[in-house]
Order: sequence, then C-alpha cells, then structure tokens
Amino acid sequence: MKLATFTYQGATRIGIVNGEAILDLTAEAPELPREMVAFLEAGGSALERARKAASSADGIPLGQVKLEAPIRRPPEFLAIGLNYADHIAESGMKKPEFPLFFNKQSSCVTGPYDPIHRPRVSTQLDYEGELGFVIGQRCKNVPRDRAHEVIAGFIVVDDVSVRDWQFKAQTMTLGKSFDTHGPIGPWIVTPDEVGDPHALDLKTWVNGELRQHSNTRHLVFDCYAQVETLSTVFTLEPGTIVSTGTPGGVAFAMKPPRFLKAGDLVRIEIERVGAIENRVIEEP
Repeated sequence: MKLATFTYQGATRIGIVNGEAILDLTAEAPELPREMVAFLEAGGSALERARKAASSADGIPLGQVKLEAPIRRPPEFLAIGLNYADHIAESGMKKPEFPLFFNKQSSCVTGPYDPIHRPRVSTQLDYEGELGFVIGQRCKNVPRDRAHEVIAGFIVVDDVSVRDWQFKAQTMTLGKSFDTHGPIGPWIVTPDEVGDPHALDLKTWVNGELRQHSNTRHLVFDCYAQVETLSTVFTLEPGTIVSTGTPGGVAFAMKPPRFLKAGDLVRIEIERVGAIENRVIEEP
C-alpha cells in the first residue's frame, strides 16, 4: 500500500493511493485515526482495516488533492552521514567504522512538492537524495534479523543541507535543520510493495541534469543495521523517520561547487517508492 497524507476541500487527512486516485480513509473507515502517526500507533488491525477499505471503494483523483508530507511532524527525524562509498570518497573522509548518526529537527519537514527555502544567511545550499524508512511500532533493542518487523514503510527524502552551517557547527544538526529542509514523501510505501530495500535505484536531478545515480545495495550500513544500532540506545517511536544516507554527486563536492539557487528544481526518484520534486525559492 501507499499511505499518504493529503488535503482536499480544506481538510487534511490520510488515505491510500491506488494508481491515479487516493482513497479517503476518513470517509471509508471513519473509526480509524485521521493522522498518520496515530494510524501507525493503532497497529496491525488498523492496517488491515485500511486494506479492506482500499479494495472496496473508489478514490479521489490525485490531481484534485494536495499531497502533504506523509508524517507532518515525526517524533524523531534521524539521518546518517557518509553511508555510500562514492560520497565518502568525494567528501575526502575515511569510511566510518561506526554509523555517523545525527538529528534533523522535525520542524524542517515539508511536503513532497513544496518549495525549499534558500536561507538568507548562506549561499551553500545543497541537496542529498536519500531513501528513508518509517518506524511502525514502539521498539527497543531490536536485533538486526528482526529489524524488518518494525519498519512500516519507505519514503523519499531530500536531506537538504546548508554546508557552511553544517561544517562550522560542532554537530551537523544546525546545517541540516533549516525550515523546509526536510522534504519527504510522496507517500509511505509498505514493505510488501517495496521488496528488498537494498536493491533500489536512486536518482537526483537538478533542472533536469542527473546529479546522483546509485543503488541502495551500496549502503555501508543498511536499513536493518541502522535500526539495530539506534534502538540499542533509545526507544524508537511510531512515525520516526530514518534517512539512510546519500550517494556521490552532491553540489559541494563538484569543482567548482554548484550550490542550489532560487529557481532550481530538485527531483529525487527511488525505484518502487516514488519521486519528490521541490523548487528552490528565496527565504521569505
């Protein structure tokens, strides 16, 4: 299934995307939560009810709705750095022996087609196309061989980065957390539709120019290893987003760097998951 958050006729709720239409779960299964984190917290019974509703009703044409970030305010938004060999090489860094995790503030989340702000305080705005996964149940100390059980689905993420703020701060959080610098979506695709999350093509274009092209088979620390490490330290809550790292081809590593400017259009597409597309504008 493709689980989405959408706005239609002035109301925002959750639904299931099927082809070029979206089923309004609020209308077809009013007993279910209207918000994605609450829906995930409701567990397997809610998911099964949603599947039954999706098989027995027509949807609203996608062209008539606005797709929002599937999770508008995740309880945690975590990401990992230096997790593809080619990105490690272009960054001039050593391969990490232990995963390099950092936080993105949840307030940076924005929709799959919403604009990205180029901040007033920097000209070093960069893109990072990434596969993200969403935690589906509250969990702690999850072994790697059971990590797939706690993943609700997969999303496309742009880990937008303000490079000078990232490098001058003691941690990466400031450079990764400007408002609008967490586009996600366009929906959450459940694992049964994605299949092996470590065999997915990933591409990023800027103004139609292909900048990044890799495959998740090249992850240094794969999705399940990331769940194991994170859940060893703290409880993962339903709705938590983990962004799994970016491959080579980012703007700051180009010679000379080709940072984003107002008017640029960034498109990130991941096989069997979907695509997001965000226009850069000057910070209002």
